Amino acid sequence: MLKLLLLLVSHGAVLAIGFALGVYFLPILTEPNGPDATALAAAAEGARYEVPLSRDLKGSDLFHWGEGTISLSDRRIVHKGELSPGPDYKLYLVKEFVDDEAGFLAMKESAVRLGDIKTFDGFIVEVPEDVSIDDYNTVLVWCEAFGEFITAGKYR
Repeated sequence: MLKLLLLLVSHGAVLAIGFALGVYFLPILTEPNGPDATALAAAAEGARYEVPLSRDLKGSDLFHWGEGTISLSDRRIVHKGELSPGPDYKLYLVKEFVDDEAGFLAMKESAVRLGDIKTFDGFIVEVPEDVSIDDYNTVLVWCEAFGEFITAGKYR
């Protein structure tokens, strides 16, 4: 009986570790080619705002972080830097700066979701014509699947 219990526990642990590793590595393995440095620089040209991203935010941790620079123009948002890999990342504009899950969840209804982030070493997301970046002051990356704060930057 003890042997059966040990087998169940050990196999369950291996299954859990395998699942966790799969959740972490699948987005890396399926990541499409992102824009190169030239495309990022061209897309960021003429940006009205530029904000640095830091790993040192309250809601960031070893597996959820972003660094680099985000440039905002009226029609596009460009990230030059790195994001921790993960599934189902979304880019939001928020009316008040938040730096953790609880803060974002409290104002998620008033935030506007701009689009998906599929690459972790730079991205370009188009801003819909009916959205004005001047109505907001913070850009935020959120993992929708797990409700995890990734990073944010206040641009005005």
